[in-house]
Amino acid sequence: MRITELMIQQTMIMDLQAVTKEAAIDELIASLAASGRINDPVLFKEMILKREAESSTGIGGGIAMPHAKTRAVNEPTVVFAKSSKGVDFEALDGEPAYVFFMIAAPEGAGNTHLRTLAALSRLLIDADFISRLMETKTPEEVTALFDAKQAEEAAAKAEKEAAKQRKEAEKQSDKRLESESAIEAAPVPDETTSRGQGAFVVAVTACPTGIAHTFMAEDALKKKAQEMGVEIRVETNGSEGAQNVLTEEEIRRAAGVIIAADKQVEMARFNGKPVLQRPVSDGIRKSEELIRKAASGDAPIYRSEGGGTSGEQQGGHSGIGSKIYKDLMNGISHMLPFVVGGGILLAVSFLIEQLAGENHPLFQLLQTIGGGEGAFHFLIPVLAGFIALSIGDRPALMPGMVGGLMALNSNSGFLGGLAAGFLAGYVVILLRKWFAGLPKALDGLKPILLYPVVGLLITGTIMFYLFDPFFSWINLGLTDILNNLGTGNAVILGLILGGMMSIDMGGPFNKAAYAFAIGVFTSSGNTNGAMMAAVMAGGMVPPLAIALATTFFKRKFTEQERKSGVTNYVMGLSFITEGAIPFAAADPLRVLTSCILGSAVAGGLTQLWGINVPAPHGGIFVAALANHALLFLLAVIIGAALSGVLLGLWKRPVESK
Repeated sequence: MRITELMIQQTMIMDLQAVTKEAAIDELIASLAASGRINDPVLFKEMILKREAESSTGIGGGIAMPHAKTRAVNEPTVVFAKSSKGVDFEALDGEPAYVFFMIAAPEGAGNTHLRTLAALSRLLIDADFISRLMETKTPEEVTALFDAKQAEEAAAKAEKEAAKQRKEAEKQSDKRLESESAIEAAPVPDETTSRGQGAFVVAVTACPTGIAHTFMAEDALKKKAQEMGVEIRVETNGSEGAQNVLTEEEIRRAAGVIIAADKQVEMARFNGKPVLQRPVSDGIRKSEELIRKAASGDAPIYRSEGGGTSGEQQGGHSGIGSKIYKDLMNGISHMLPFVVGGGILLAVSFLIEQLAGENHPLFQLLQTIGGGEGAFHFLIPVLAGFIALSIGDRPALMPGMVGGLMALNSNSGFLGGLAAGFLAGYVVILLRKWFAGLPKALDGLKPILLYPVVGLLITGTIMFYLFDPFFSWINLGLTDILNNLGTGNAVILGLILGGMMSIDMGGPFNKAAYAFAIGVFTSSGNTNGAMMAAVMAGGMVPPLAIALATTFFKRKFTEQERKSGVTNYVMGLSFITEGAIPFAAADPLRVLTSCILGSAVAGGLTQLWGINVPAPHGGIFVAALANHALLFLLAVIIGAALSGVLLGLWKRPVESK
């Protein structure tokens, strides 16, 4: 497939007007939407901004490649754009971007499309090609330039393959001659020595989306290695999965390993090798430095200790708060499917109980599947296990899950599970230090014997004698306080939890409020859904408020924003707070302030009216399960209307911007 089959002329922008990063993204998205290549501009922008939050796609050299893979895309497309003024795209080299490629890939993009996008990424490493691209004036010239370049690449590839086949044929011929002459040949030098440089390195490249940076880093490393006379093998972890997977023999032979990745990759295979772990952007910009260090073995020796994936990448140090949040979110994200699946089945069972009684077979079935003998039985062990896994890698998973099970059985509940996860993870880290001095002959016993046995013993002992009694006392006390809250205090708590859902719309504050509600929900035997009512109402308000504001205050929003606002009705009703993120990013002061106030009011009203929602997710689709379904909907409507009106009145008209 030719690149120009995805880079269609009708989407090209030969004179980009935007002067800011977000305005440039909006202009590129508008071109996609106008050509019908995407079906949900708001969702697409949300995914673009999510990728930008991980690391800028301004790759340097005047190029920016914002990209996303999402269901919002109808057809794989690349929007080409040029800017004469330049845009500060927060590029890795600090320079403005003049050439833009916005890549839109559908979730089910075929391998052919993904390979074509990878080919595009590799072309952008060629400085001469970019220079010629900057001189183009029309979409036709852009298309012709790409077609000619791709044909040139194909011809070079064919010639390289033919040369390889000729070399292989000559090699086979030489072997036959040696065999026929029966002359004992001198020892053949190994491959790395014959190359003159004596260096062979391996690398893995990966980025979160796996479309652009993965392959640009691959190409940059290969080109620089060729210039330096170093042999290299690069494995790519892109959208198609791992390609050119490194073999055991290649890893064994390599002088060093380069991991240029912004996501986790399989690391256990590199145990005992010098390994450089860097962001994928360093693979593009600092390829010479990485190859030089890897070739000389100038890198820390990686110790797997039975783990399967990499931990935090070097080259950027996050604070202790970020580390704790990452570990906590790893546990909660793995626990959520159990919460949602089991919780909604339990909620439906309560509805059946009201209609048919507790002896009805369907009630008993749903209680068994979703309740304490089914999904809900795994909540705290899974939470603890995956927190421990995030901290101590694979050896910490089992002690963490057992600690979580002990917390469940001892009534220390959600808080005890959190403690068990962090305890098990750091116990394994401590054991690694304790056992570091053991003879190397015992290295194989560490992950299969020492860590499981000693880690479980230490974690279980501390849980049994210290954490379980302590957190049981706290948990029972907290449950008692919540069950006996006066109306005034309950309303204040509802105001706080509801408002937190809008502070960062899916970030730490939002997750903290939701985690607290889950803790109360699970610790009270799934009967206290009061806090769940507050956070669900608070989380539904922001997207609904955006939808209302764009509907009734049309002058305050662009045509594109009004179209995008409609999708927020569905997202709000479904309890997907993140639908409001693009609007909050564009105007944080007005949007966030308005939404926080409305969410707080909605959360407070649920407590004032004594609303209980016995389901952890679902929005309007589980509202019928609430004890006061109409009042729950009224609380959401009041909060959304307040935020929507406040935003509509506060926001300036489009014409005056």
